[in-house]
Amino acid sequence: MPVFYPTIFSPSKLMEALFRSKQLGGTSMTAQEMTIRHDPQAPPADSTTKRIFIGPNGLRAGWRLIIFMAIVMAMSKVAQMIIRRFFPAALDPVQITPMRIIVPDLLFCFILAVAAWIMSKIEGRRLGQYGLPRSEALSKNFRVGLLIGLLATSSTVLSIFALYGVRFTSAEIHGTAILTAAAAWGLAFFLAGLAEEFLFRGYAQFTLTTGMGFWPSAFLLSGLFGLVHASNGGETVLGALSVVSFGLLLCLFLRRTGNLWCAVGFHLGYDWGQTFLYGVPNSGLLPSQNLLNASFSGPRWLTGGTVGPEASIFCPIVLAIVALVFSLKYRDARYRPLSAPSAS
Repeated sequence: MPVFYPTIFSPSKLMEALFRSKQLGGTSMTAQEMTIRHDPQAPPADSTTKRIFIGPNGLRAGWRLIIFMAIVMAMSKVAQMIIRRFFPAALDPVQITPMRIIVPDLLFCFILAVAAWIMSKIEGRRLGQYGLPRSEALSKNFRVGLLIGLLATSSTVLSIFALYGVRFTSAEIHGTAILTAAAAWGLAFFLAGLAEEFLFRGYAQFTLTTGMGFWPSAFLLSGLFGLVHASNGGETVLGALSVVSFGLLLCLFLRRTGNLWCAVGFHLGYDWGQTFLYGVPNSGLLPSQNLLNASFSGPRWLTGGTVGPEASIFCPIVLAIVALVFSLKYRDARYRPLSAPSAS
């Protein structure tokens, strides 16, 4: 995902980039802003201050997003100190390992959960309304996303292989170590998928959708998604643009399935495939404990160079095909941010 999220990111860089974009709520979200609250009361016409902060149906979307990000940033500072003290290699990895992803992303998932819970109490919503309802966890949408992710990364890598751009050598690990590594990478990218998808297409997408509509929010957040991934070591402009395409594809999954579980599954399948299965660079970061060992040869437009397949010309082509096929299969827009979920 390269990563796509497929991506391994620094929590501090991510938080700084997101906080710089706090103006996302802007003034464009006044007309469409809606909440599920009953009996809304408009602020007095002569109260300029209230009009700035309060819309016809409560606190404006931009301010809600700023509060959410302030909570996330404050808690992330504490988490960063913990990681720097006990696991410093995870903050600036050159080679990625499962633990270098699991430790920071587990903390980050906890931070996002706390921040979302606080906002749910402020807004009077269920947690599941922000995109990850428990009733849909690991369900059909998740499994479909997992399969699509594996097929997408395999199509990209094998297209490069067909043009003699990559060569695979013997397995790096053997015996039971293969199963252990496969499970560890699976957990790592599951957590990465939860963290990235909820941050970019969970609470933020939900909140901005209530203010400025779904696709304007999707383009804005996907652009930020690419900007954050551009901070990865070895990333290129083409690779970052591919990440933006990944973000828009994941927004399509959200729009058509109604929640983020398909996107989480895709994130897991794509990253697991390119990192563990094929052993190719992931946003410029070299894998370890991988099944196959890959070496590239050929022009950068074909192989993606040191960045990996996400910077290959085949990546956006594969993503476009996935988007087309998915759109034909899932035709209805099921994302209903203002409808209460069946379970939190």
